[in-house]
Amino acid sequence: MKHCKEGPTAPALSEAAEREWSSAWMESKKHTFECELCGLTAPYSYYGHKPPNAYSVTLLEDCYVMKDPFTSDKDKFLILGAQCSLCHKRVCAGPDCSLFYSKRFCLPCTKAHINEFPLEIEEDLKKKAHTKSSKKGDFKNLGEN
Repeated sequence: MKHCKEGPTAPALSEAAEREWSSAWMESKKHTFECELCGLTAPYSYYGHKPPNAYSVTLLEDCYVMKDPFTSDKDKFLILGAQCSLCHKRVCAGPDCSLFYSKRFCLPCTKAHINEFPLEIEEDLKKKAHTKSSKKGDFKNLGEN
């Protein structure tokens, strides 16, 4: 057992076991999607626009995709997110982080370039912001009786 100033540590792994563990850890980290806006993390099994086993599906963007954990049907999958086409951040497909309008855009880039989008997109964002702020207000008022 190795010792350091703080005391004993776990038994040393053999060099082969250390490489195997390190490789498995790196592989798992390499296949983890993380939204750079909200911090959502999830393992993904495919990145691209033609998910395996979904022969009739071609996605309009390169997406991070995982097998649907709620079904045994291997043809089913969930889209986790994609890269913003402007800033290239990884963003989830959640409505608070990104939108798809011919390409994926994170909300900060969408807001920064709102004049380049159709008026409907701007109206939808305003509606979402209003709904979100009124819901927050509702929660604040719940305890004030």
